[in-house]
Amino acid sequence: MTTTTAPRPGTALARLLVLAAALLGVLLAGAAPASAHAALTGSDPGDGAVVATAPKEVGLTFSEQVAMSADSIRVLDPSGRRADTGEIIDLCSGAVVKYGVALRAGLPDGTYTVAWQTVSADSHPIAGAFTFSIGAPSATSVALPEQSAGGGVVGALYGIARYLSYAGFAVLVGGGAFVLLCWPRGAEVRPVQRTVVRGWLTLTGATLVMLLLRGPYTGSGKLADVFDLAGLQAVLQTKTGAALTSRLLLLGAAALFVAVLFGAYARRTDPKERKDLSFGLGLGGTVVAAGIAGTWALAEHASTGIQPGIAMPVDILHLLAVAAWLGGLTTLLVALYRTPSVERAAVERFSRVAFVSVAALVATGLYQSWRQVGSWSALTGTRYGQLLLVKIGLMAVLVGIAWISRRWTRRLTERTVTQAEEEELEQHLQDEPAEEDRQEETGAEESGTEGTDTEKTGTEKTGTEGSAPEDGPDPERAAQLARQRAAVATARRKKERDADPERTGLRRSVLTEAAVAVVLLAVTTVLTSTEPGRTEEEAARNGGTTAGSAAVPDRPVDIRLPFDTGGVDGKGVVRLSLDPGRTGANALHLFVERPNGKPLDVPEIKVNLTLEEKGVGPLPVAPDRIQTGHWSASGVQLPLPGEWRIQVTVRTSEIDQTTIEKNVKIG
Repeated sequence: MTTTTAPRPGTALARLLVLAAALLGVLLAGAAPASAHAALTGSDPGDGAVVATAPKEVGLTFSEQVAMSADSIRVLDPSGRRADTGEIIDLCSGAVVKYGVALRAGLPDGTYTVAWQTVSADSHPIAGAFTFSIGAPSATSVALPEQSAGGGVVGALYGIARYLSYAGFAVLVGGGAFVLLCWPRGAEVRPVQRTVVRGWLTLTGATLVMLLLRGPYTGSGKLADVFDLAGLQAVLQTKTGAALTSRLLLLGAAALFVAVLFGAYARRTDPKERKDLSFGLGLGGTVVAAGIAGTWALAEHASTGIQPGIAMPVDILHLLAVAAWLGGLTTLLVALYRTPSVERAAVERFSRVAFVSVAALVATGLYQSWRQVGSWSALTGTRYGQLLLVKIGLMAVLVGIAWISRRWTRRLTERTVTQAEEEELEQHLQDEPAEEDRQEETGAEESGTEGTDTEKTGTEKTGTEGSAPEDGPDPERAAQLARQRAAVATARRKKERDADPERTGLRRSVLTEAAVAVVLLAVTTVLTSTEPGRTEEEAARNGGTTAGSAAVPDRPVDIRLPFDTGGVDGKGVVRLSLDPGRTGANALHLFVERPNGKPLDVPEIKVNLTLEEKGVGPLPVAPDRIQTGHWSASGVQLPLPGEWRIQVTVRTSEIDQTTIEKNVKIG
């Protein structure tokens, strides 16, 4: 009969780690720069604007609330010197999030560079730079930073620590839940104990690393600043710093939970006492686990945007469901490979826990998807939506594999060594040395008559001086026999276990589940640090202004218009600049970009300008193609002030085209 052989656990687990590291590296390498919840939606002066006189201040408008510091906005003159006073001005009004910095008096003409860096309300750093000119453009010696916010070595280390923190949380919470709900005997099993403790150590270590890296991650980007105590003190005063500190305190309570679970609970033999202790551990463990999950919900995406009061509890439930499923799966995998047997009832109970967890994940995931994406176009046209589709696909694969595991569970048959077989094996091992002694005695009787008194005397002397009496127990021999009995019993149990095709099939399917779960966790980690699709689309629709027709008089018009012609390669964004953005002659520039920001070459683009309140227009504009993705027209006349409707028609093929529009106020 053919016997199914399970894969070697060491090789399989090593492959899982390599796969996780490789996928995480690819996903992090492909992450868009400044991927965060907040986005810069406008500035005053605008990017590339030329103003006649020096403004009193430079203002930046964001899509969401941000945390500003004294050095968040810097204005540099053409020679690279600071042109601002360093005084951050709060210009927020109602739903408009706007901050500025005052400029020094008497600034000369030339091109000025505005460099800004801040932290969005969901904990992710964002940064950028643009230029404007006073009087006329000039040469500048200011070099814009090449590294994006949160990038470089510090960003990579911080991303790895985030991944490990999620993994450690899942193993810690899921492993504890697996022991309490599915397999109480697992509290006495050393491999299970080591797995849960390693989950606690991983989460604690990753949290400490994130706390130390937080300053350079959101600031300088230099690894050496990890040891800056002043920077660490500043981090502790932020929302993210408080969340990480709270997580460390809760991990202290989690350590007590683990100690009791694998100590007092494992030693309890009285069913009533064990049941009472199990109830207390379950209640306390749930509170601690929910508190740890809350440190993510309070500091990241769930705490900002729409409906945060609902989103945060939903996010906590989502994280707990992930931990119960994936962490329990990890513990089950360890038990299947490292322990002699796992009761069928334990696997069936975990199957029910996993089903409830998946149901909770689906419900909470649907709400989170609606909240963070908001539209079908954002689901397919933004990086967040695309990653979400990948996550949904992996979830579907994982559920399919779990269904296969459930079938193996139903067919599982326990083939353990019976008590009679154990006693027979032990008796055989005990009789084996006695039989050897009898054979030696028989051989000695056959040849003993040929011996001499001298040989007997020598034998008696040797037996007296060098060894224990022949009729006494030999400790070394007894220890050797004990080791032999243990080795034979272990080999017998392993042989019986590996000969069970149902158990082998279950182990393989659970191993495959774990491999997919590793990939899923990597995608989730990148997803939590990516700008939600709803925010990205709103920022694109606002197009550099804070309202639908909020262009400032005597300032260049700079808007963004997302489009979708419905054809192949038909999605993108048109960036339109109208300079100086007032009555009279204006220079029009159009930049056509793909969703990822790269230039998109289109066959044709047209512009119409209409002032409906005065009955002017539509005035057609036919821009000329300058280069790939760049179209321009000079001398565009706007005869009257008012609210003008700008219509842009984009054609991406012979039959695919669309018209997009936006109202702007011209002074």
